[in-house]
Amino acid sequence: MDILFFSIYLVSLISFFHGTSGTTFTLVNKCDYTVWPGILGNTQLDSTGFELPSGGSRSLQAPPSWSGRFWGRTGCASDQTTGQLICQTGDCGSSQIECNGRGATPPATLAEFTTGSSTQDFYDVSLVDGYNLPLIVEPSGGLGMCFSTGCINDLNRQCPSELRVDSGEACKSACEAFGTPQYCCSGPYATPDTCKPSVYSEMFKTACPKAYSYAYDDATSTFTCTGADYTITFCPSSTSQKSESNTIPTTSTTYGSITGSGEVSSEEKGSWLPYLLTGNSSKSLSDAVFHTTLLAIFLVFLS
Repeated sequence: MDILFFSIYLVSLISFFHGTSGTTFTLVNKCDYTVWPGILGNTQLDSTGFELPSGGSRSLQAPPSWSGRFWGRTGCASDQTTGQLICQTGDCGSSQIECNGRGATPPATLAEFTTGSSTQDFYDVSLVDGYNLPLIVEPSGGLGMCFSTGCINDLNRQCPSELRVDSGEACKSACEAFGTPQYCCSGPYATPDTCKPSVYSEMFKTACPKAYSYAYDDATSTFTCTGADYTITFCPSSTSQKSESNTIPTTSTTYGSITGSGEVSSEEKGSWLPYLLTGNSSKSLSDAVFHTTLLAIFLVFLS
């Protein structure tokens, strides 16, 4: 059997399955404090923001061809007089746990996704709007390079004084701190040829080489995968990374008060094949079942 034909067929099968069921995003909190994730997308998910205690996780199903971002809000508390929720970092301005279509107030570490675009998903972790806490994105069950990406280092501890927020709970981007076209890649600096890395973006890039450090940092910061689900982990440890050859550096890292085992457990889900045959759109495929099914298809084609 022609290997190229089989590869095309396999990608098409993955795309069909993924395109009819959407993508599952699982958010995991490995910080030793509560994080309030915020979500903003072209289609609203089951939640646009919620409370995620230390050690907690929650999964959200996104429809096919979803585009949006996730981030972590920290230091959130309700005002005793008004009852409005206010967060020290990543606040979305809704005054509620739900962000309701509002984005993060910089600085905030962002996990950004466009799923099912021309059969591929595109994803990145961005520090263009600054940094407030470490996070990584890990694909599972997909085809392609499917590398994990993110920022595991605590940039708050090495943030220059001119970028530091208050007592050091977040680190601004140079654009937010200074507001000049040169740092913001705007006006005469609004093209890749004219907007170059600054000493500040290079500091971010050195600490987190797989993350976006400025607006045109595409070449080393955008990743692709086909038919994957994604785990977004706040405050990961190096043990959650894959091999050094395809991920961010796997050094032993301590985040001050931020710690975590990095072991993200995956719950065994039900069989995928009956859902495909009956036409139900909910995806409940485990990696083991999925890859076993693909192997069986491969053997049939070889016979």
